[in-house]
Formats: sequence, C-alpha cells, structure tokens
Amino acid sequence: MQRKVAILVAAVMAAAWLSVLPVSKVGAMSAPEALVERARVTLDSLTSDPNFSWLKNYLKYARGVLIVPQFLKGGFIIGGSGGSGVFLAREPQTGRWSEPVFYTLVGASIGLQIGANAAEVLLMVRTERGVEAFYSSTFKLGGDAAVAVGPVGMSMEGATPHNLSADILSFAKAKGLYAGLSLEGSVLRVRSDWNQLYYGKAVGPMDILIQKAVSHPRSAPLQQRLEAIAAGR
Repeated sequence: MQRKVAILVAAVMAAAWLSVLPVSKVGAMSAPEALVERARVTLDSLTSDPNFSWLKNYLKYARGVLIVPQFLKGGFIIGGSGGSGVFLAREPQTGRWSEPVFYTLVGASIGLQIGANAAEVLLMVRTERGVEAFYSSTFKLGGDAAVAVGPVGMSMEGATPHNLSADILSFAKAKGLYAGLSLEGSVLRVRSDWNQLYYGKAVGPMDILIQKAVSHPRSAPLQQRLEAIAAGR
C-alpha cells in the first residue's frame, strides 16, 4: 500500500511540474533552476497578498523558510500529497540568506477522497531546532520539529500566534482560499540529485547551509527578495 501511495505522489508531482513550466523555460533552465525562480514568484505572491501581512511583517524574525511553489493533494481512495521546494536559512547576525537546498515535501493518507487541489506553501522556521531538522536527509514534521498553522487574514496583521512553541509555522494559498493547511506528519526528504545538478557536485544540507561550500548565480534574486522583505521593502 505504501508503494502505491509513493507512486501516486510521484505521478501527481510529475504531472504538475510539466503542466506549469512553459517549453521556453524548460529549454532555458534546468529543473532545479526553474524551481528556484518559481519559489521567488511564490514568495512575492504570498507576501503581496494582504491576507499574509503577518508573514510579511514577521519574516525578519525567521530562521529559515521552505518555499513549495505547488503542493498537490488529491486522489481517489488512496490520497497523496506532495511538492518540491527550496529551503534557505537566515543568518541572525547578518540577515543574509543561504543558498537553497532542494527538498520534497510528501504526505499521504488512506480513505475516501474525491477531487484534488493545489496550493502555494511556505514554511516559516522560527527556531534553531527547526533549522537543525533540515540538516537531516529525512525528517517528519510534528516529530523532529513541531509545526502549526500560521496566522492568516487581514485582521491578523498584529496578532500573536496562538502556538508560540511551534518550531515551524505553515502558510498556504490555494485559488484565493486561505484556510490553514495542516502538514502534521508530512515528511521532508532532501533531493540529492537536484542539489548535485544545481551546484555541479554532490553536496548535502550541511555543505550548503553550514560550510557554505557552494553557490549558484541564479540564487541571487530569491535571496535578495527575502532580504528586501525582511527589511520592510
């Protein structure tokens, strides 16, 4: 049964990836490069929306962010959810953002489910424990790091999250709907193949986030946008 779920999630993610990338983009960029660009567009989509004013105003306190441009959930009988994203950590002393690490966010459930939906997802990492979870090749949200739904809505601009103990706050936007997306129990896995393709050699999260052993020129627009938002611009 688990194998069926994995196959379903892989198929949904592959179909979504092909459907959102124009032919010109596929020819001009590698898949990881295109994902970094789409992450920047997703960041702008969320932070320019008044319903996510809390996220925009408090991003300067984040220790890291995972941006998943398209998180798909759906299926019949066997439900699966998943999407690829990039994680960047923020250096508290300098405010500079790291190079991206590529991950797959996967969740699955069994039951009667009809239909499908797609959402733009951003995970705001608020604690050092949350950042350290991303050093692993695989970890579970709610297990290795506590996750809660972040405040959404124009009335929440100055609100205090009800769950201050959560390491990670999740934000999701799907076709104009802003209801919270629960990611408890979802699994994050490093995409080692994409990290290697993007940086030109085999590297892991520690190499990218701690050792700062690699860099890529296409990361700059996303890093600069994160810095600008954190600075209130």
